[in-house]
Amino acid sequence: MSLRSLLSGLFVVAFASSAFAQAPGDWIQLFNGKNLDGWTIKFTKSDVGVNLNDTVRVEDGMLRIRYDRWAAPFDGEFGHIFYTQPFSYYRIVAEYRFTGSQVAGGPAWAMRNNGLMLHSQDPRTMLKDQDFPISVEVQLLGGLGDGKPRPTLNLCTPGTHVIMNGELKTAHCTNSTAKTYDGDQWVRVEVEVLGNERIRHIVDGAVVLEYSKPQIGGGSASPTDPAVKVDGTPLSAGYIALQAETGPTDFRKVEVLNLEGCTDPKAKTYKSYYVKSNPGACRY
Repeated sequence: MSLRSLLSGLFVVAFASSAFAQAPGDWIQLFNGKNLDGWTIKFTKSDVGVNLNDTVRVEDGMLRIRYDRWAAPFDGEFGHIFYTQPFSYYRIVAEYRFTGSQVAGGPAWAMRNNGLMLHSQDPRTMLKDQDFPISVEVQLLGGLGDGKPRPTLNLCTPGTHVIMNGELKTAHCTNSTAKTYDGDQWVRVEVEVLGNERIRHIVDGAVVLEYSKPQIGGGSASPTDPAVKVDGTPLSAGYIALQAETGPTDFRKVEVLNLEGCTDPKAKTYKSYYVKSNPGACRY
């Protein structure tokens, strides 16, 4: 067993050991299974709030990305749906699957491709023609059934950089060590986000990618407002978004465990799993 695998395993065990302190109500359900309340949609070339061609919808208790109502081929209209509340220190769990065929005109690289956009800019600050929000993307990929590796939980950086292995990572995408998930199977993934300190991608109980100090910088998000994209600005908090990146996708769960709160054991609102202190959240 490699040292990295051992450390990853110890991390997962350590986090699980505090699970007894978590009640079901501690997890914030970002998707209620009924409607899109609490979410804001933004498609490239459209105003905020326009659900282009009814692409994002709720059916059978799932949040679905669908392209069956597109009469014209795709022409750069990338979509994102943002949760209304920003987060800083948290753990996010998502359960997703890819299904069906890519919309006509979609780029080859976007086949069975979606993402969790973390520490994202507010959708109301995006320009009308902006393709991707400034954010850290936890890339969700599905295998293409060709026998070639296509790991999920990669890192992509639209308008951002991170520190990885002690160096500034400027490449747009970096592969994780996760396996390839072919077909339409459900996949459960987790991400631990500790503000500007550290982000870990987790699948099948193992950490498959780790980095730190996310910050604004680089390209792959265009055009952007220069007042918003100030390179070098640390990203310690932001919005969570799901992508509509030309591939039909189902989400049956998107939930967050907030890791920031009252750390005083004497308070009624104390939780043992909080890692970031917020004295203002303490109630006695």
